[in-house]
This record gives sequence, C-alpha cells and structure tokens, in this order.
Amino acid sequence: MRWSARPRAVIRVLVALFAAALLGLLSTPAASAASQEGVGHRVGADPAPRPVWLGSYVVGGQQVFCVSFRLRAPDTDEPYQPGDELLTKWGTKLPADQAANISYLLLRYGGTKNPDEATALAHLLHSWTAAPRTPADLDPDLPADKIAYDATGYLKAMSKGSADAVERLKTDAETNRGPWTASVTAPKGDQHLGEAAEWSATVKNAQGKGVPDVEVKLTATAGTLGEPSGGTAGNASPQAAAKTVTLKTGADGTVKVKLTPSGERPKLVASLSAPAARPYVRVPVDTSKQRVVSTGGEQELTAQGVVEVAKPGKVQVTKTDANTGKGVGGAVLRITGADKKSPAVGQDGKPLTGADGKPAVVTTDGATGGVAVENLRAPQEICVVEASPPPGYTNAYDPANPPSVCGTVKPGETLALSVTNKPNEVPRAIPAGGAPVVRMQGAVETSYSPLGLAGVGLLVLLGAGSAGFAARRASRR
Repeated sequence: MRWSARPRAVIRVLVALFAAALLGLLSTPAASAASQEGVGHRVGADPAPRPVWLGSYVVGGQQVFCVSFRLRAPDTDEPYQPGDELLTKWGTKLPADQAANISYLLLRYGGTKNPDEATALAHLLHSWTAAPRTPADLDPDLPADKIAYDATGYLKAMSKGSADAVERLKTDAETNRGPWTASVTAPKGDQHLGEAAEWSATVKNAQGKGVPDVEVKLTATAGTLGEPSGGTAGNASPQAAAKTVTLKTGADGTVKVKLTPSGERPKLVASLSAPAARPYVRVPVDTSKQRVVSTGGEQELTAQGVVEVAKPGKVQVTKTDANTGKGVGGAVLRITGADKKSPAVGQDGKPLTGADGKPAVVTTDGATGGVAVENLRAPQEICVVEASPPPGYTNAYDPANPPSVCGTVKPGETLALSVTNKPNEVPRAIPAGGAPVVRMQGAVETSYSPLGLAGVGLLVLLGAGSAGFAARRASRR
C-alpha cells in the first residue's frame, strides 16, 4: 500500500488504538446505535472467540482507532480531551519497541481504506495494549475493564487476507519504525547563479536504512526548484511557483530535486511527518468508552542544507608598448572564453555579448593602458583578444592571428593580464653622397619641440645662403 504522511492528512485523522472493542459494543445496544463503524471486518464465531468488530470507527467525521479492549465504542459526536502517554490496559508502560510500532502503524496506515489492513491494524494494536498477563485474563466472564485480548484466537478466526495483512504490517513496523532521521545533501563543487544543480533529501528509520514512500515537502530559499530527478512526483504543489514541492521518497528513502540559485546563499529545507517514539492518547469525556490515540504521537522532522554561491571574479587587462613597457590606450579588446571565440560568462550565468551578439569589447584607458572587467563567473578561463589595434601599432597587427592572452579567473580574485603591441617603424633617410642610407627607427608617437624644428629650418637656410655666397664669389673672379 502506498501511504501518505502529509501533516494535514494525519492531523485531520484521529487515529486511535482499537481492536476487539466491539465486544463491549455488542453488549451495549444504545452505544452501538450511536457509533459508526468505519473500515474493517467483523471477526470471530460463537462460542469462541466472541465476534467483534476489528477495524476503525468514524468519530466527528474522522476515521479513528481505539484502545481498551471491550470498553464501549466512541459515539460519532464524542468529544475528546488531550491525554497522557499511552499505557497498556493494565496501566503499565509499553515496551519501547511496541510503542514505536504503534506510532509508526498509526501514521502509515491510520487512513487506510483497505478493510484487511484496518482489521490487521486493530488486531495488532489490541495485541500490544491488551495482551493477557496470565491465561486467567482471557476468562470470558471477566468484565469489560478486566478482560484481555485473545490475539491467537482472533488471528485464527480472521480471513486469510486479513491474516496476511497482520504479518505484513507487523514486518513493516519492525523494519521502518521510528525514530526517523532526515538529512539534506547539497551538491558538490562550485554553485553558480542561474545554474541548476541536484540536491537530495533522505529519510532513514531507526536502523539507519532509507524509508520508502514518505512524503517530503521541499522548500527553496534564494533559489527555485525544477523538475525532480528522483523519488515520486506524486503530490507536487503546482501553486508553489517552483519554490515548494512535495515528493515521495524512492526505495532508498531519498528524493532528488534540481535547485537553481538566485541569491548568494541558496537553502533547501525538507520537512515531513514522522512517528514519535511513543503515542499519546486522547481521553473521552465519558471514561467508560475507548481511548483515542491522536496521530500516533506524530512529530515533524526538518532538515536543511545551505551552500555559498561562488563569488564573482575580475579581470584587469593592461595594454603595453613592446619597446617601452608603457601603457597604451585605445586598444579594443574582446573578452572571450577559452576558445577565443565564444563570449565569457557573467556571474548571472549569461554570456557577455555586445549589441552585435559577439563577445563584448572593452577599450583600454589612454592614461594607463588598462581596463577592468568585473562580475565574471568564477572559476572560468578567460581570453582577451585584440579586436583592433590602437593608433601607431597597426603595422605589426595580424587580423588572422591577433594578439591575445588567457588565464583562469578564480572566485573572489582578480586575474591580471597584459597584452603587448609592437609600435610602427618610422623610416628616416639622410642622403650623404655615395654613403649608404642610414635609417633611424622610433615610435610613431614622437614629439618634437618648436625649437628643434626651428633649428632644422635654420640649417637649411644657412646651407642655401652659403651656396649662393660661393656662387657670387666665383662670378667676380
């Protein structure tokens, strides 16, 4: 049977311990008329064991199971008051394992609609709470508050389907009873904004093994939940807008879900209803009636996991002159990924592109030759590729193999990169008769002072004057 442990479902269903409680009801016609049988079977045959109703009752519109064998069954409008820890019919403390079994079975099967399961549940509850201390406790002439439950006799009298259910429920309780533990496992590795990763929540029983078919409510903070990648999506909450989802654990007691971070500290909280170590009763105002166990001592378990989203990185690029080492402004650089073609990725998970859809470009500063690119996803390999050279550095630029440099930006750190450019060559030829031509090289960005330029002009004028003066002297001779 697949079962539901949703808090709202279990809280609504008053689950109480009952078993052959109808023995008393059969002897009280007035009470019988006021009670309403729920799900189960009438078990027994005359002369023994005496026929009784083994199953649930409906009280206040809710399905319940009751205890205290052969006391009167509750009325449909019976009010109950909070009670104490569940004890045996004889007022003794239940052994820890039996108390844990009761809590588990009420939580898991308290809402069953299967008559065989309801009969089995009622039988087991009476077997543990009203077991005979000695054979004398089974004397059929004992009053309702003194007689024990004949577990062997009623097990033989019930149908095979009910008897099989008794063994199945008992084995289930022994295997999966509480106390349960819950845990949330965050994904390994760096987490990034906008990038989904798999989280998991696990429910384990007292033996440390996973409990299947448990409904677990998952709630994300600073993140959104995607389609589950494990467990059963049975009762997902569509109205939760991907912030909350309810899933059932798989065979290993685990549910898995994709969480996409939208903030710096995404968190996943898992909550579920679990059986407490011991059930507690709710006592009717009329104490001659059965006692009701509310939700089997249910408790809520929560677990959570939190991760830090990887901090963004920064790239500081400097364009330098290959000869002088000084910064060069006006260089247009593309910020790409490791392949030098695709765009780098920002902290938000989006590619850094320009209006043309290509990797974004930046221009170096004229004073320092530097430019910074911030808010980059990290770790990430970044390449800086020169898209066009600055003025005065065009001759050595090869568009097919532009200058570039790469490096890995790390979370919260600054990656410093430098790209060098070779300046253009400036030819200067000075003819000197038959002497070879002497070429002087220098950067294109050469500055001249007015005085220097005037001096050059003066030399030219003086040379011309000297030539005329020599020509005049020759004519006079």
